[in-house]
Amino acid sequence: MTSDPMLQPVGEAPSIAATASAEKRVSRRTALEEAIIPPLVALLLAAVVGDALILSFGQSPGAVYKLLLDGTWGNAYGFGQVLYKATTLTFTGLAVGLGLRAGLFNIGAESQLAAGGFVAALAGLLLPAGIPALLCLPVYLLAAALGGGVVGAVPGVLKARFGAHEVIVTIMLNFVVLALLNYLVSAKLHVPDTLHTPELKSGALPRLSDLASPFHGSAANATILLAIATAIVLGWYLFRTRRGFELRSVGLQPAAAEYAGVHVAGVTWRALAVSGAIAGLGGLNYVLGYKHYYEEGFATGAGFLGIAVALVGRSHPAGIVVAALLFATLSQGGLAVNALVPKQMVDVLQAVVILAVATSVPEVRRLLRDARAGGLGR
Repeated sequence: MTSDPMLQPVGEAPSIAATASAEKRVSRRTALEEAIIPPLVALLLAAVVGDALILSFGQSPGAVYKLLLDGTWGNAYGFGQVLYKATTLTFTGLAVGLGLRAGLFNIGAESQLAAGGFVAALAGLLLPAGIPALLCLPVYLLAAALGGGVVGAVPGVLKARFGAHEVIVTIMLNFVVLALLNYLVSAKLHVPDTLHTPELKSGALPRLSDLASPFHGSAANATILLAIATAIVLGWYLFRTRRGFELRSVGLQPAAAEYAGVHVAGVTWRALAVSGAIAGLGGLNYVLGYKHYYEEGFATGAGFLGIAVALVGRSHPAGIVVAALLFATLSQGGLAVNALVPKQMVDVLQAVVILAVATSVPEVRRLLRDARAGGLGR
C-alpha cells in the first residue's frame, strides 16, 4: 500500500482525524492532571504539618482552622482584607513569574513595587485637583509602570550587556532604591511629623466599601480589577504571542533559542523591565486605592512573598492568582487565630506550603508519568 496520503482510501480520513482528536484530549487531560493533582497533594501535606503544629500548642486543629476561615472568608471585612493583600501579591507574583519563565530570578520586586508606588504618588502630586479618576488612571498606570520598569531594566541591561547575575544585582538594588526613596520622602516630600507624602490631589480609586457597606473598614479597592486584567494579558502574551514563545524558549534553553534566531540579550533585558513594570503597578493598590499617598515601608515583605506566590503558582498567571489568595488568606488569618495560637505559627505554615510545593510537586508529577507509562506498557 502506498504511503502517499493523497492516495489513501477516502474511508481512512475520519479515522486519522479521530485519532488526532483523541490524542489532543489525552494531552489536555494529562496537562490538567499535572496542574491540579501535585499542588493538592502539597497542600494536603502542609495541612498535616499544620495540624501537628496546632496540636503542639494544645489546641484543636478544627477550631483553629474554623477561626481562620471565619476571620477571612467568613465575614465581609476579613474577606476585603484578603482581597487587598491578594491584589498586591498578584502583581509581585506575576512579576517574579514572568522572570522565571524567561529563566531569570527577579529578587527585586520589593524595590520595584515601592518605586512604582512612589512615582505614581509623585505624578498625583503634580496633577491638578478635581480631575476624574478615569482620566487620571492612564497617567498613574504609566507612572507606576515606569517607576518599576526602570528599576527592573537596570539588572536586565547589566545581565544582557555584561553578564552580571540578576539575583545579586536585584538584591543590591533593593537596598539602594529603598534607601533613596526613604531619603526623598523624609528630606523633601514628607508631611511634617510623618513618613508619608501629601495626599494625591485627584484620581483616587473607589474602595469596595463604597459599593457594599459590609466591606466598611477594609482596604480592598478597584485595583483588584487591574490585577486580574494584568494576569489575563500576561497569560495571553506568554502563551498566545510570538514574543511570549521566544521568552519561554529562552527560559527553557537559551542556546537553542539563540540558534533558532532569537535575540537572547534583548529578551533578557525586556523580560526584567516588564517584570519590574508589573511589580510597579502593584504600588497603585496602596497609593491609589488605599491611603492615597506614598508611605515609607508600605511594601515591606510583599515583594519577597511574591517569590513564594510565583513558585507555588508554578509561574502560571492563573496559578499565581490562586496562590496570592492562599497566602493572603494565611496572612490575614494569622491575625484571626492569634487568640488560640501565636501568629507566627501561620508564618511557619506559609513556609511549609512553599517547601511542600517545592519538594512534592516534582515527585508527584514523576509518579503520574510513571503510572501513565505503565498503563501504556500494558
